[in-house]
Amino acid sequence: MLWGSNARETHPIFFHHLLKGVRNGARLYAVDPRRTSSAEWADVWLGLDVGSDIALANALGREIIHAGLANTEFIDRATSDFEAYRAKVETYTLEYAERETGVPAAAIQELAHAFATADKAMICWTLGITEHHNAVDNVLALINLSLLTGHVGKYGSGINPLRGQNNVQGGGDMGALPDRLPGFQYVENDSLRERCESIWGCEIPARRGWHLSGMFEAMDRGELHALYVIGENPMQSEADRHLTEQRLRGLDFMVVQDIFLTATAEIADVVLPATASWAESEGTVTNSERRVQRVRKAMDPPHDARDDLWIIFEVARRLGTNWGEASAEQVWNEVREVSPAHRGMSYERLEALGGIQWPCWDDQHPGELFLHSRLWEDPVPGLRAPFSAVDHDPPVDRLTEDFPIRLTTGRRLDSYNTGVQSGGFTSPLRRGESLDISPEDAAAYGLADGDRVRVTSRRGSIETPVRIDPSLRPGLTFMTLHFQDDVATNILTIDATDPKSGTAEFKATAIRIEKLPPPTPRAGEPHRAPASV
Repeated sequence: MLWGSNARETHPIFFHHLLKGVRNGARLYAVDPRRTSSAEWADVWLGLDVGSDIALANALGREIIHAGLANTEFIDRATSDFEAYRAKVETYTLEYAERETGVPAAAIQELAHAFATADKAMICWTLGITEHHNAVDNVLALINLSLLTGHVGKYGSGINPLRGQNNVQGGGDMGALPDRLPGFQYVENDSLRERCESIWGCEIPARRGWHLSGMFEAMDRGELHALYVIGENPMQSEADRHLTEQRLRGLDFMVVQDIFLTATAEIADVVLPATASWAESEGTVTNSERRVQRVRKAMDPPHDARDDLWIIFEVARRLGTNWGEASAEQVWNEVREVSPAHRGMSYERLEALGGIQWPCWDDQHPGELFLHSRLWEDPVPGLRAPFSAVDHDPPVDRLTEDFPIRLTTGRRLDSYNTGVQSGGFTSPLRRGESLDISPEDAAAYGLADGDRVRVTSRRGSIETPVRIDPSLRPGLTFMTLHFQDDVATNILTIDATDPKSGTAEFKATAIRIEKLPPPTPRAGEPHRAPASV
């Protein structure tokens, strides 16, 4: 199941591996509001309405239970809270799901039976699931399906959140989360925190910190006055651009550490030029399958740019703490001391084995091939895997007569996020920003390719060309955040956030569309037809 992911364009290397599976006989089911270039490879495309993922997932679960296809042996031995889940999904009939999601009941039933009876099955998802106001519940709904069928913790099966950027997994591993220490150890667990304190020789706050959205809310409350931004461009990547800029400009002090002078860096008090870590630094990187690999410096950074590690060590020194030499291997060995899951991963072993998957408990451990294998041990060591009873909750930005069209956002193959990294080079695929619209809606609005429109949400308006896209259904439009200097898409998007993860609902904005008249030629200039997008 490829759910809320256009992997062919957003994770193209992964998609090559997926296609190998398809060519070897695997069946691919794509769940996505758009009939994307990934969905074109699927055996079945389930084109659900934006924000109805839980309704669909719960209906799949109910059908699996009622058809007698649940893996009861696995459920009884390895999970908890199944009865609460069973009660929750009981009202999610195939007929209800068809009404709420727009997916035919027969397609839902087919997917439920195919997933439950498969020898091996995997659910892959990305931002189509997580960029919603109920992001965590969306993920939990998919985890429920894996627990229900036993498709977890064994070869060829599992749940796979595809990472959207290089080393996102590694950032989490190192503790770049508001409630975790390195190795995903809970900061509010006294014994885990105290162990790290003894190694670091300092006191660690016993309470979790703010996630990104929580930090912006703290700016509003006057509780956050300074910001240190490393490799992030929130001015152009956060939802609701006007509000984001107001918050950032209201800070007492902001420093940005980056390889480009981003829109965020332009309003910073201090900019620290950093290096491109993939080519100009030593260290490690962790990919989506938890494989830690070595990164080797290939070239020196330009001009006055400095390695990120050197900058952080130097900032610490000038604040009165001497951490010694800014050595990547020395820092990595400290990680191994702090995080039990990384203990067996010396530089020598990483190089000799071509990378190791965590957890790797000691110098003899080969690394775990797949997570959650403990769930197949009898008895299960540690806690059982819990089912989570979650309910369908439609998008916050509701469709009305004033805002009758749904806008969803994403990426294209040729560009990347806010365009900071990809916009500096040309691509034959790149065509600039547009409002992608279905042929039916284009006809209703009297629009042709290249016509300009004003797109308005409850937060603001932008102007952009139109591109007719047959992969879209009536009532659904699509834009990216790749060309923010030309078309600031995040002026439109809503900053409604998931309280558990802090993720904004980029995928579900209510808009209206107004056709703009063609520009009037200046006196003496020949009339030119609008360029095709």
